[in-house]
Amino acid sequence: MVDYMSEPVSQGSPRMDRTVSESPANPAWLDVNAYPFSRGTWQLPQGTLRGIDDGQGPPLVLVHGTPTWSFEYRHIVVGLRGSRRCLAPDHLGFGLSDAPQAFSYSPEAHAAVFGSWMDSLGLEKADFVLHDFGGPIALDWMLRHPEKVGRVIVMNSFAWRLDDDPKRARVARLAGGGIGRFLYRWANASVEMLLPSVYGDKSKLTPAIHDQYRAPFRDREKRVRVLHALARSLTQSSAYFDSLWERRSTLAEKDALIVWGLKDSAFPNSFAARWKEYFPAACTVELAQAGHWPHEEASPEVLRAIRSFLEG
Repeated sequence: MVDYMSEPVSQGSPRMDRTVSESPANPAWLDVNAYPFSRGTWQLPQGTLRGIDDGQGPPLVLVHGTPTWSFEYRHIVVGLRGSRRCLAPDHLGFGLSDAPQAFSYSPEAHAAVFGSWMDSLGLEKADFVLHDFGGPIALDWMLRHPEKVGRVIVMNSFAWRLDDDPKRARVARLAGGGIGRFLYRWANASVEMLLPSVYGDKSKLTPAIHDQYRAPFRDREKRVRVLHALARSLTQSSAYFDSLWERRSTLAEKDALIVWGLKDSAFPNSFAARWKEYFPAACTVELAQAGHWPHEEASPEVLRAIRSFLEG
């Protein structure tokens, strides 16, 4: 069941004078001026997803990672909603979506919800933007429905196990273990430590932007339940990541664009090269001064690259 919120947004400048009452879709912390989009509410068996459903034209599905939410795509949506229907759901536990207790928050579980959501939309075909954990969350459905996949844009993401490198395996065990759990619970490590550490230019993470990523995780228990689950998956979901890699030939013929922030200390440049094994004909745009969130740090350049790719 799809229940669209009645929040029309003009295709021009963001609304600056709207009064919004607090609700699950509009919590007190939400900056509606920075997030001025028409939105969708999608009721699924696992819980209610909320997120962006704005614009007209061929659908573009934007899939976020951790610890962010659809807010990370605001610049892309503003730039493309005049010619694209931009769909950016918040995963369960993230942003404006529900955070049910009886949910595992593993990549596999998120992938199942994403698949249910995609099926509910009934789209004939869509283009995709994948970032961070958005890659492994969206790819299972994409690999099962290649006929519905158009063009693919990958930004600092992955689609394979990360514990096959000794150094990364040590980091994964630390993050997913007891020390990591403690830091996630009491220091909000994913938001306060990891997020800024992978910016190429930390000044681009302004206090106002940081607050929009911090606010959904004020609750310490939720940090463990939602965020630490993905940290644990770096060692516990290797079989799932392997399955995404082993099926890569299913999408090998797709037109793809790889946009990579070269100052990403978490996902090195070798990851971008590995994506070329997933999409052999992919074009690559490298951003020398950007880190893990190129669309936050270099949004004009990223938007130009995406628009050119989608129109070309």
